Amino acid sequence: MKFFVDTAEIDAIKELHALGMVDGVTTNPSLIAKSGRDILEVTREICDIVDGPVSAEVVALDADTMLAEGRKLAKIADNIAVKVPLTWAGLQTCKALSDEGTMVNVTLCFSANQALLAAKAGATFISPFIGRLDDINIDGLELIEDIRTIYDNYGFDTQILAASIRNANHMSECAKIGADVATAPPGVIKAMANHVLTDKGLAGFMADVEKAGIKIL
Repeated sequence: MKFFVDTAEIDAIKELHALGMVDGVTTNPSLIAKSGRDILEVTREICDIVDGPVSAEVVALDADTMLAEGRKLAKIADNIAVKVPLTWAGLQTCKALSDEGTMVNVTLCFSANQALLAAKAGATFISPFIGRLDDINIDGLELIEDIRTIYDNYGFDTQILAASIRNANHMSECAKIGADVATAPPGVIKAMANHVLTDKGLAGFMADVEKAGIKIL
């Protein structure tokens, strides 16, 4: 499973990229607004760091303006994936951009029907939002499983990009189900390294080291 990092924080992207933990980046206007910087400037800087897809989101709601914005974003770098919402206008934009050879990430997906439409429209990525479904007592992981089944049934090339990931357990469950990509905040990716038994074992090991006076340097 590929890891995308869901952030616009340059330092966090650089840190994870140096460890090989970043296969791509997802951003949105809300994330970039937190940085207080120009959306095009930040997006261009991220594309210079990461070789994989960098999702940059349109802000219009109508198809014509979405398409114009998408074309402008696509000119930033070859690895831009234009991010559009899963609305009828978004699907129209997805089809047009995909036909032009631009990667498209269709976001805000909450049903298998929506995911099927996005694949038919030529989406490169479909982004089902796990955490937001969990928030309303619907199992977001079941949606990932349903989409996986449908896409495998018909050989769709659209990649399942699990989004709105809230914890490390989401990451491992998405990997078991067969999501192609998971995008998560830097803190969630780092939390995957944590385990209470690792901490307990290390504490015992260090106590033995101190007691024996062991030194390497």
